[in-house]
Amino acid sequence: MGKYQAKILILDDDPAVLTTARLFLKQKFEYVLGLRDPQALLPAMRETSFDVVLLDMNYAPGQSDGRQGLELIKEITSNYPDTEVIPVTAYGEIELAVEALKLGARDFVTKPWQNEKLLTTIHNLLNLRVANSKVELLEEANSELSSGSIPAILGSSLAIQKIRDLIEKVAPTEASVLILGENGVGKELVARQIHRQSDRSDKPFVGVDLGAIPTNLFESELFGHKKGAFTDAVADKLGKFQIANGGTIFLDEIGNLALDLQAKLLSVLQQKKVTPVGANKSVPINVRVIVATNSNLDEKIESSDFRQDLLYRINTIEITVPPLRERKGDVAELADYFFQIYKTKYQKKVKLSKEALRVLEEHVWPGNIRELSHTMERCVILTKSGTITPADLGLNNNRQPEEDMLNLEEMEKALILKSLKKNSGNITHAARDLGIDRQALYRRLEKYGL
Repeated sequence: MGKYQAKILILDDDPAVLTTARLFLKQKFEYVLGLRDPQALLPAMRETSFDVVLLDMNYAPGQSDGRQGLELIKEITSNYPDTEVIPVTAYGEIELAVEALKLGARDFVTKPWQNEKLLTTIHNLLNLRVANSKVELLEEANSELSSGSIPAILGSSLAIQKIRDLIEKVAPTEASVLILGENGVGKELVARQIHRQSDRSDKPFVGVDLGAIPTNLFESELFGHKKGAFTDAVADKLGKFQIANGGTIFLDEIGNLALDLQAKLLSVLQQKKVTPVGANKSVPINVRVIVATNSNLDEKIESSDFRQDLLYRINTIEITVPPLRERKGDVAELADYFFQIYKTKYQKKVKLSKEALRVLEEHVWPGNIRELSHTMERCVILTKSGTITPADLGLNNNRQPEEDMLNLEEMEKALILKSLKKNSGNITHAARDLGIDRQALYRRLEKYGL
């Protein structure tokens, strides 16, 4: 059986005890350091992240009150809360052991100890720490899910019904999913619903905005790092993949990822393991990968800005979330949903007028659902009366008379036909000329029966 991956520090001024403990524990743990001088304890802990400190309570000749040991426990629990402290007391010093427990130690051993009992005590503390860490990660990562604050995907339009049907089919599988759509359409909500309906729903859901991570921190954020790996690495850090282990990782804005970082991500997805920065060993991972982008990845591949092999890895299933302007029938339901949330949040007794609702339904929503949410919050905050009017919405009057809208549709249809003819029916090239992605062009072709 291999060694337990933990670092142990032993502090004892008795050289015989120190040597015996080191020789035994070095057979069981990856790193064991023995110290005789209590003044060397804290400097050593600043250099290395120890998992357990085995601490003798008395150092001065003839001392038995454990005062110096208690002071060291205070220092350790205050400055290194992730380190477990095991005080070592002489037989009969139960009161001293109790004081140590009050200061943060979780267990103690008495001299002379039995090796197997000492080993069991250390293992129990390490296993308890791992279990507590997992519970904390689950509570943090899934707090929104467990509290019910993640809403269902609202709407009764045909487009959104198709999305819900696809989620039901995809969620129980282990397939990687690529979610496409404009900014603000709710791609993360789709990812969370897939996780919620999967067999991993009781495990972490970890979202990562790849576009917000500086290039030089990419590996540290996603794969973790070891203490001392670089200047600011003052302690070991778990990467997002390790935090998501057993659950789902959602990588948003993957289209913004630089080519060299795409290669590193592809390697992790293929090998199913990560190597923290500064580490010599890889760590196995078991995660479901869901990615999203508002970019046209086919175009990026053609321009050599995105790796085709990475696309193959991430898009077993594609889900395209339609913009809000293509699901007009859902605007009223979504507006009321946000309206009720912000009425409660700001404790406002207001109602939405029919005229305001009509304006909301006729707005084109370039910012999609995110813009609708912000609009409802703003009008609830700023309204001075009990009724929200069109003026309270603060929207530009971008409505078109019905006749003009019909003319615009004819113009759009003609423009699509012209682009297809120009590009000899090549959908990718036609979509690029039109300034839209392939999925949006396919939707328009279906709409106009082309």
